[in-house]
Amino acid sequence: MSVIERRLLVNYRTDPETTARLLPAPLRPQVVNGWAVAGICLIRLAGVRPPGLPAPIGLRSENGAHRIAVEWDTPGGVAHGVYIPRRDTGSRLNAWAGGRVFPGHHRLSRFDVQENPDALRIAFRDADVCVRTTAALTGSHLFDNLDQASEFFRRGAAGFSSTPDPTRLDGMELRTPDWRVTAVELTSVRSTFFDNPVRFPPGSALPDCGLLMRDVTASWHPLPPMTVRPVALSR
Repeated sequence: MSVIERRLLVNYRTDPETTARLLPAPLRPQVVNGWAVAGICLIRLAGVRPPGLPAPIGLRSENGAHRIAVEWDTPGGVAHGVYIPRRDTGSRLNAWAGGRVFPGHHRLSRFDVQENPDALRIAFRDADVCVRTTAALTGSHLFDNLDQASEFFRRGAAGFSSTPDPTRLDGMELRTPDWRVTAVELTSVRSTFFDNPVRFPPGSALPDCGLLMRDVTASWHPLPPMTVRPVALSR
């Protein structure tokens, strides 16, 4: 169990063919309005604890994940989720436990957070993001409105993370009884993942929109590992 004190989704629109080359089979990019959807999830968790422990016992940490919205075929039909090639955390315990105690390998990073009611800046080794609050979702090439964007990310709650074994992804699913997001305006975005011209040639990865979630109870559930065929392009 945990509380999502703050979850910022910084969303990019990316070229589908370029994005597909970064995905291990059988994953393929979800395409919305002609674009693949990717981005950075910046999350502050509090009260992280195994089921059964009292609320005062728990961890608090800043975390970041670079993600690509994906789909894949299952016996029951097409499934949706996110592929996570890179995870970072400000918690030494998370960095040690990721891949051992719970799914998902994490790199230890230093997070710099500046926050007030109208604006938010989060920076760590691979990203530096500034946003400010806004009344509505505007300017997005992916989504027509906030409800459409919210539903897209709500159904992509299953995340599969890269591991030291290139043929296996660790799986985790986010469950929350009170899903709600608000829109934010992206004022400045830097990412070593999306700004790398070898990975994304100029014009193939563009910041699109931002969503913010605050003070939501959540639980995280391991999923069976996924066997994949590694990609040839270095990340």
